Amino acid sequence: MYNRRKFIKISAAGASLAALSKSAIAKTVELQPEANYPIVISTWDFGIYANKEAWKTLSKGGRALDAIEAGARVPEELDITNGTVGRTGTPDRDGHVTLDSCIMDEFGNCGSVAAMENIAHPISVARMVMERTPHVMLVGEGATQFAVEQGMKKEKLLTPKAEKAWKEWLKTAKYSPVMNVENGSNRPGGKYNHDTIGMLAIDAKGNISGGCTTSGMAFKMHGRVGDSPIIGAGLYVDNEVGGATSTGVGEEVIRNVGSFLVVELMRQGLSPEDACKEAVNRIIKKKPETAKNIQVGFLAINKKGEYGAYAIQSGFSFAVANAQTQDLLIKGKSHYPAQ
Repeated sequence: MYNRRKFIKISAAGASLAALSKSAIAKTVELQPEANYPIVISTWDFGIYANKEAWKTLSKGGRALDAIEAGARVPEELDITNGTVGRTGTPDRDGHVTLDSCIMDEFGNCGSVAAMENIAHPISVARMVMERTPHVMLVGEGATQFAVEQGMKKEKLLTPKAEKAWKEWLKTAKYSPVMNVENGSNRPGGKYNHDTIGMLAIDAKGNISGGCTTSGMAFKMHGRVGDSPIIGAGLYVDNEVGGATSTGVGEEVIRNVGSFLVVELMRQGLSPEDACKEAVNRIIKKKPETAKNIQVGFLAINKKGEYGAYAIQSGFSFAVANAQTQDLLIKGKSHYPAQ
């Protein structure tokens, strides 16, 4: 019989159980490992140099966006990228060094420049577009004009080394808009394979930002723009989920809105590596024959600070900097094994 005495006993037991549950929950929270940030990751071997500069900001509690800009400026400035980024970029078929870049912060703000000439640091101009204009992208002469108005130095970017490589290419070059003709020398591990640096960072507050900067494919058609300055293709950040960036033949990344796809796959529960792998597989599925001869790689990080990468071809590497190490280099997994 359910009498008053039994009710009191049951109520008391329930109260004790509730108190115990709250205590257990509190202990569980306390026992959870600390988040894996601040952290910065970037594409290719030269990402180590970019990460070290970015880490100077992150290690002091600075904002991820500031770390991204500072880090990306390093390969834009130094001859460490085999002629594929910034001041030392390889020219297009007409001898013009044209630069592309974009940046995105934790609030979804973004800025971009494309086919910009005579300005050595497109990542900084992309940030200016984001913060000082109502637009997302400026291109060509307009981008250069804006950069100069904002105090950036206008200068010749074609270095003697890059000019020599261009003149050598001209001896046998055929100027025709054949898809991916630039990729003849871009086999995995080839001289012009490493064409971009993409960076993703999470600061001490758990906020994510990203950036991407490049001079594009060597000897591309004048005016060609790849995925690097395209928000959603070369870079995408969602502060609730994570961020992704890409490298390789940009046309295929654009067709699949690659970085946005990777972030959305992470939103659905996939790990960063699995999300990158699925994005790569979609490219291969759509154009299996093309995929055999090109490189596309994705790099991603989720809100927990977990990271991963995947590429079509072997040879894709990425760098990691966190509290434990600032010069970690990891070989990314790939669909096709090393030959």
